[in-house]
Parts: sequence; C-alpha cells; structure tokens
Amino acid sequence: MKLKTYIKNLIKLVKKERDEEISTTFEEIKKLSGKERERLGKAILNLKGKIIGEELGYKLIKFGRKKEIKTEIAVGDLVLISKGLPLKSDFWGTVTEKGKRFLVVAVERIPDFNLSDIRIDLFANDITFRRQIENLKNLTPWGAKALGFALGKKPKKSFPAHFRLVDKTLNHSQRKAVAFALGSEDLFLIHGPFGTGKTKTLAELAIQEAKRGKKVLATAESNVAVDNLVERLFKKIDVVRIGHPSRVSKNLKESTLAFQVEKAREYEIVVELKKMAEALILKRISIKKPTPATKRGLKEERILKLARKGKVTRGLSLKTIKEMARYISLSKEIKSLLDEAKAVEDIIIQKVIEKKPIVLATNSSSALEFLKNIEFDVALVDEASQATIPSTLIPLSKAKKFVLVGDHKQLPPTILSLEAQELSQTLFEKLISRFPQKAILLDVQYRMNELLMGFPNHQFYGGEIKAAPRVKNITLKNLKLKPASFSPPWNLVLKPENVLVFIDTSQKENKFETQRRGSTSKENHLEANLTKNLVRKLLKMGLKEENLGIIAPYDDQVDLIRSLLETENIEVNTVDGYQGREKEVIILSFVRSNKEREIGFLEDLRRLNVALTRPKRKLIAIGDSETLSSHKTYRDFINFVKKKGLYLCLK
Repeated sequence: MKLKTYIKNLIKLVKKERDEEISTTFEEIKKLSGKERERLGKAILNLKGKIIGEELGYKLIKFGRKKEIKTEIAVGDLVLISKGLPLKSDFWGTVTEKGKRFLVVAVERIPDFNLSDIRIDLFANDITFRRQIENLKNLTPWGAKALGFALGKKPKKSFPAHFRLVDKTLNHSQRKAVAFALGSEDLFLIHGPFGTGKTKTLAELAIQEAKRGKKVLATAESNVAVDNLVERLFKKIDVVRIGHPSRVSKNLKESTLAFQVEKAREYEIVVELKKMAEALILKRISIKKPTPATKRGLKEERILKLARKGKVTRGLSLKTIKEMARYISLSKEIKSLLDEAKAVEDIIIQKVIEKKPIVLATNSSSALEFLKNIEFDVALVDEASQATIPSTLIPLSKAKKFVLVGDHKQLPPTILSLEAQELSQTLFEKLISRFPQKAILLDVQYRMNELLMGFPNHQFYGGEIKAAPRVKNITLKNLKLKPASFSPPWNLVLKPENVLVFIDTSQKENKFETQRRGSTSKENHLEANLTKNLVRKLLKMGLKEENLGIIAPYDDQVDLIRSLLETENIEVNTVDGYQGREKEVIILSFVRSNKEREIGFLEDLRRLNVALTRPKRKLIAIGDSETLSSHKTYRDFINFVKKKGLYLCLK
C-alpha cells in the first residue's frame, strides 16, 4: 500500500471511531435515565457543589452528597456537569480528586447556574480524535518515515552502545535493551511482558539519552503511565510534565509545566496583568451589555466615535450611546491585558520547555500548540501496544528516532466501531512482526510466584521468562495470615501453599450462564456466589481488602459480584479494566457455561494472558471445564492446573 493511501485510510478509521464513541455516549444518555446511568457507574446524581479554591489556573469545585458515591468515574476523567439535562449543558470539567461521598472537579470557569441538585456524567469528547486527524493530515517527514517502516521499509541495523548505568539494579536484559536502544539510529522496540520492569528500563533510557545531550520526548497513552515515568525521573533529572494539571498525581505537581511557569520570576507580570483585567471585569458588570437591539446595527467603532463627539443617532439617547461605548472600551482594555498576559506566558512556556532535557506528556497532549516548533532527538513511547497507530504517530512525528515499549501479547486498544477494528493493530505489533531483530525481550519478571507464571510463560512467551529470586516462591504464607481452618475442600483451596487453583463447576446443575433482558453481556450466578464465599473466607484469614482483586470478562458479571459483596473496598473489574494492574490474590470468574460449549470473546487469548498475569501470590479460577475445554488453550490451562496446581471439581 502507498503511504498516501494508508494515511487516508487511517483518517477514515479515526473518524469512524470518533463518531461511534460520541454517538454511543449520546445514545446512552438519551435512552437511559439518570438513575440507570448511575447504576452503570457513568453518572452521579443529587450533588451539591461548593467552590473550594483555585489551582494552577483552574477553579476547583467540590461536589458531594450524603449518600455514598459508587462510580466508574475516576481521577483524570472528563465530565459533563448539568442541572439534570446533560445534553443541553456545555459545562465541562476534569476530576482531580475522588472520595466516598465527593468529587473535586477542575473547571476553566464558574457555571452560570447555582450548584445544587447537580448531575455529573462521564463523557466522551473528540479532542483526542481531532489531534490524531490533524497530525495525519500534516504528517512530518519523521512521522511519514515511521509509517514507512510499518509498510515494510527496512530500518538500519542496531548496535549496542556503551553507557554507564545510573540505576545499578537493572538486570541483564534491561541493560541490553537500553544499550541497543541507545545504539539505534532510527527505531527500536522493547518487549516487556508482565512485571518485567518496562517503565524502569524506559526511565534509564531517557536519562542516558539526556546525558548524551539529546532532547527527549517521553509519552504514553494514559496519564497514569506518564505519571509512573515522571515518578522514576523526577528529582533525578530536570523534567517537565505537559498536560492538564488536574490529571497529574498530587505528589508530582512540581513537575508540571503549569507549576514551573507560575514559579518563573517573569510570571509576576502575568499575575499583575490578570489582576488588572479582573478588576475591569468587575467594573464592567455594573454597565449594561450592548445587545443587537440596543446597538441598532451600529458597529463598535461608530458607537465609540459618537460617544467621543457627544452625538446621537437612530433614536438612541446620548446616555445609552455613552454606556455602550464605556462597555466596549472596557472590553477592549480587558482583551488587550489578557492578550498581553498570554504573550508573556507563552514566552515563559517556551523557555521552560526549551531548557528541560526531558519533556513528558500523553500521546495526545504532545500535540499541544507550544510543542509545535520544538525539535526532539528521540521519542520514547510507553504502552505502545495499547495505543492506536494514529495516537502513537503524534509523538513520533516530533522526533528523529523513536523507541516503543509494550507487550503485543496482552490486550490491544479497545475499538468500539465495528468498521474501524483495523485500528486495534498497533504500530508496535506491526514492527515487531516485521523486524524481530529490532527488539529485545525483558526476560525477568518481578511480580509473581513461579508456578503462577508457568502457563502464560509457556503459552505466550515461549518459556523465555524467568521469575526473579525474590518472587519465585512467594505465597500467602509470607503475609502471615491465619491458617485456612475451613471444612474440606475449602481448607485446601485456601491453603497458602496452593497458589494455583481451578474450581470446576461442570458437574453442578445450576452451572449455566444467564443473560439479562435487553443486555448483550453474560452473568453466572453460581460463579458469583462461589466468589462471594471465597472473599468472606479470605478476609476471615486476615487478607486485606486492598490485596484482593476479582476479575470477570463480562460487565454484567462484574456488576452481579459487586452487588453480592459486603464491602466496596475490593476491586471488581473486567479483564480490560485490570490491564497494567496487580494484586496479591486474584479470583477469576470465567462466566461461560452453556450446552453449545461457546466461549465468545474469551477466544481472544490476550484476554486470558492478562487475567492470568495479575496475581502475585495466589490465583483461584472458577469455570465450567466442559464449556472452556472446547478451546485447546483453555483445555491446556486446566490440564496444567491438574498437573501442577490444585484442581477441584464441585459435585
């Protein structure tokens, strides 16, 4: 395929995905009542708001209520704020803090409605998509070069570069990855499976490039991943974090561009100019705003001229003309002061960015205007196997060479549009399949017990991963829990030494999955109740709630399990929601159980890989072996547990 044709196709796919995401959100808000959206975790009703201050140029509003808030809305999410009619509101904000009964939202302005009986909705916006399309339409030679590699153009051979380690704890494969990435002229790939220290390796690489005098742009798809990288770099080397300040972890505020700009000596000029503008805005409030009716077709310059000469026209009194002129004059002064403040601020921004050797941002926010004319020597992209090609191309278009870090054996980006599924194939995946010689595998994992990693290691990574000595034999015994003094078989299931357990429901009469009316999702009541009982027993043994996670592939099963639990402090989520996360103990409900032996989207084995690689010390999987065994890999997994772990068939 020719490059121009490929770019056109990518633009078409991005537009389809954007339309699908926005229409899905709009349709959901139209069709579902506020209470139904709240039950899904996508809205919060009956809130009262209070302005609690200002931070880095944004007003902070705290929205709370007496009833506890159970929601999917998280810190960093864009939300729509309304008086009960979200689709008629144009008032947006970003969540900066979340508590049991409140949310703090950063907004650019205070709303013109009172802050009682407020509704907040999780919302999709098209800013990210617009940036992707804009970048594709104006692709730089570096961006075009990156796409050329995806289409088969051969990169140059990589050679390891000599360097002196900053982080002496890096293992052999991590050091090798840094050496080859430094020695690459065009591109390099770091393949980092579960728990292998991808971010740690990337941080070392960023520091080494900066020490060589290179200007580094380091990005990731999510704010959380960027924060993780900032955390490893902050205070070790000079960095600046681009992006909405409210999406940044509180302990990293000092790394943000907004914070560093406000600390600059010249910023006092900006503060003074804004104060002067605000004083004029307060003065203007007492003057009646000119409307089309009062203006009677007169242009602003004409009104100002008439007021100066003390003349009247078109039946307007001199008092009205002078009042309109006063309003117009004040507005011009306000605009002039704010324009001047922005010009000074822009100069400070450029100085801060130019001075810093490492600039960090999400893929999307690397498209911001003030990075437009900054040339980078290298772009380092974390989470590259979870970002679409148009997203990854934004940072890649700004640098002479790039390094992608990811794991294509785990879940790809989620694409809602059926017509845009092609976007789920990432640049990382394309390049590693075309040029395996340009990749290094990080081969030591620091997360989980060796037995737990056994099956995914063999199935997805060719048995190349080793467990670090410090995690090789970790079990629940190390957490000093009470003994599993339960009646059989639960004493064996919960025995700390039994780290890998499969509970087979195939012989139970009530094993089958069900479907809620009007839902396309699935749920399994037997598996949900077994999960509830296991949770009770684990908590009785003294396991802390925050150390236990529950995974189910289907939303309705997640919802069902949440409703059965007696606590809200245990994280219950889908496989997709758990990507990049880890817990000491994971309970995994496979859900599927039917006479047709259909397993649906469980067939995407990357989903299985993610689920199996979340626990550190214990995995309890629950499923119907008859249904699951219709797929060879699931059959192999059950056989693996029978040989190496604890297999229990319920009668």
